Amino acid sequence: MTDLSDTHVLILATDGFEQDELFKPRQALLDAGVKVTLASIKTDPIQGMQHDVKGDTIVPDMLLEDVDTEDYTALLLPGGVANPDTLRMNDRAIEIIEEFADDEKLIAAICHAPWLLIEADVVDGVRMTSWPSVRTDLANAGADVVDEAVVRDGPFITSRNPDDIPAFNAAILEALQEALEEA
Repeated sequence: MTDLSDTHVLILATDGFEQDELFKPRQALLDAGVKVTLASIKTDPIQGMQHDVKGDTIVPDMLLEDVDTEDYTALLLPGGVANPDTLRMNDRAIEIIEEFADDEKLIAAICHAPWLLIEADVVDGVRMTSWPSVRTDLANAGADVVDEAVVRDGPFITSRNPDDIPAFNAAILEALQEALEEA
């Protein structure tokens, strides 16, 4: 395995994130030696959800407006319903996604998080998956939608739900290793 200590992943999240979709990928990245930063619309603790029940909270490391995308190797977007729905209305969150896409940096989105990719207008012609209720939105935005545990197309990695997290995490780590080897 390639040493990933020189990689830095940005996570965008706010209240209503699906707990496992933030904490499990974050821990997999940390276990691999990746630097991880969580940015949000506030620096107070943000509320995770386990489906429709409140879960754990986490304190963001920084505000969205303080993010410089040049500092990061990849972007991770956890799902939940409220989290991406709130973030897609935040101009800076969408700008961050657009900047990662423009720089062809890795963007990993799970469950409802592809709503953010749709809002950033970066899904046209990209093969993707998501939570079932988001698939029509992806198709309407021009994505090639499939029902698979994890889909990688260029710099995009998408997954359907918390059950797919092991495959999602493996795909992210593999993509980070490949990016380092190509650098």
